[in-house]
Amino acid sequence: MKRLDRYILRQFVKYLIILTAGFISIYILIDFFEKFDNFLEKGKPMSLALKYFLLNIPFILEQMGPVCILLAGVTTLGILNHTNELIALKACGIPLRRIIYPMVFAGLGISFLFLTMSQFVLPISVASTNKIWNEEIKGRVPLGIYRNGRYYYRSKEGFYSFLRPDPKKNSFHHFSFSSWNKDYQLETLITGGLAAWRGNSWALFNGQVQKLTEQGRYRVEVFPYRQFDFPDKPEDFFVPQYRSLELSLTGLFLEAKQKQTKGEETKAWVDFYGRIFYILLGLPLLVLGLPLVLIVYRKWGKDLSLAIPVSCGLAFACWGLWGTLQSLAKAGYIAPLAAASSVHFIVGGVGIYLLLREDS
Repeated sequence: MKRLDRYILRQFVKYLIILTAGFISIYILIDFFEKFDNFLEKGKPMSLALKYFLLNIPFILEQMGPVCILLAGVTTLGILNHTNELIALKACGIPLRRIIYPMVFAGLGISFLFLTMSQFVLPISVASTNKIWNEEIKGRVPLGIYRNGRYYYRSKEGFYSFLRPDPKKNSFHHFSFSSWNKDYQLETLITGGLAAWRGNSWALFNGQVQKLTEQGRYRVEVFPYRQFDFPDKPEDFFVPQYRSLELSLTGLFLEAKQKQTKGEETKAWVDFYGRIFYILLGLPLLVLGLPLVLIVYRKWGKDLSLAIPVSCGLAFACWGLWGTLQSLAKAGYIAPLAAASSVHFIVGGVGIYLLLREDS
């Protein structure tokens, strides 16, 4: 039996490496054609572009890891079925659950390997790619922080503070802009209940202006609406893409423990549980995908030619459901742990049921 386990494990690992290399190559090729012109326009050396694309590999591995585990298992079992090796093993009285044991064990080990990478490697690589893309290519340096539900940004001429419910919209709540003199004394403070970027200027609603006079006092002026020419635009206020990926798993956990507001705490726990359970999604997908290969073969007389598209459809459906639950968790409708793990229990439960039925 050990020889059988080694044989199946060797086949699984072989197809996993081939599929992973293929996905990485396709991803980098697409990313290369999309972004290489940006490196040329900035006159950056080829070595910097090569470094950027190579440092993206850990991120690709984390994103594509679950589907690679699924497809490696489906391919291995499909080929065993196509060459009649699976029929021979079943004829010897070996149940399906025992045949797939090495693949499930390997999938679990690889998932934990990806977790280790997410803890130690991914934060460093994502931080490096963010720095190359934002600073070297886009010429943008993060000048702000996000704390207690508010954004704080420092520019050359002052400080900004605001709420931004939707980062894709140029609408800012509880907006304030302050400037200071050489003696570190507040010189101007402009606040508004709502701020919007319109055309090439800022529009503030229900606000006030406080200015320091020559006598050392502040003159206050209240307004319902006014336009201002602040030196910065909304595109200057940005948080690097995949900012949460710059944190390790322990970093996400500590950040979630330190949040003060309920909304921030919920979002932090969603990021923490979501990162872990997304990486572990490959195992339940594998448990469900393996019996699906045999069901597809019996029903349509085809194995890999149809099983692989069905498996890809299964993976995308699970991604969609998982992403929807994550969004609901961030909105506070579902507990973060339940949103991150419920897909695993559903998919894994259905897979175990189908496996037991195959052996009955």
